[in-house]
Amino acid sequence: MLNVEKILFPIVMLFYLAAMVLYFLFTALKKEKAAKWAFRVQLGTLVLHTLVLICRGIGAGRLPMTNQYEFASSFAWGLCLVSLVFIWRFRFPLLGTFAVPVILLILGYAALQSREVHALMPALQSGWLGLHVSTAIIAYGAFGVSFVISLIFLLRERRSDDSFWARSIPASEKLDLISYRSVTLGLLFLTFTILTGAIWAEQAWGSYWSWDPKETWSLVTWLIYAVYLHLRIRRGWKGRTAAIFAAIGFLCVIFTYIGVNTLLPGIHSYK
Repeated sequence: MLNVEKILFPIVMLFYLAAMVLYFLFTALKKEKAAKWAFRVQLGTLVLHTLVLICRGIGAGRLPMTNQYEFASSFAWGLCLVSLVFIWRFRFPLLGTFAVPVILLILGYAALQSREVHALMPALQSGWLGLHVSTAIIAYGAFGVSFVISLIFLLRERRSDDSFWARSIPASEKLDLISYRSVTLGLLFLTFTILTGAIWAEQAWGSYWSWDPKETWSLVTWLIYAVYLHLRIRRGWKGRTAAIFAAIGFLCVIFTYIGVNTLLPGIHSYK
């Protein structure tokens, strides 16, 4: 199964590349048909990507979420899933024009990592693994969507309101609402991630919280998005400043995932 996964992984990247090209054609040529095909290709690629993760899990004999390569692939899968939901829910194909390149960048990072399968350390051999990491994947995917929407919001301010952009990009108020919903979804799942991680840590190491770098930066990320929601709900904070704040939050997500593992090793470090 690992050999099958190695064959399918570059094929998945090629299909994501095809979806990206179709989304770019939609944006450049203003062809609605290209957007429909891009969505179909992205949806089909998500199915194939799911098969890649299943093959990896079967071949490794565990959930494919425990090293840099596996989590990056799962992260990209989560971003693809959440972006498809938002594209379909809000009839917003231009979201895919920005989301799919981010997915490809994450998969490119995954491709640079070691694919060796190692036995899990005793602390990771727990039923909490799937729940803890899967909630993180959905949270990161939702935050990735909020990041993409923030970029679109900032771009919209610089574009004239011609017919194509008026059809393809929702009004600023709706963009702000979509970003708010994606942040809310991400914060909900990140809360589950932190709670399940604390329970798991107590069982594995005898302490709910140890201020490990990963734990600390997960908390920092949670606080950034919590402040975003607080300012929006209590102070009516919207618009350009909120979009920039949401984008900064995603940069913190990326640092929590990549930067902490690279620069601040701890008990959560993995290769």
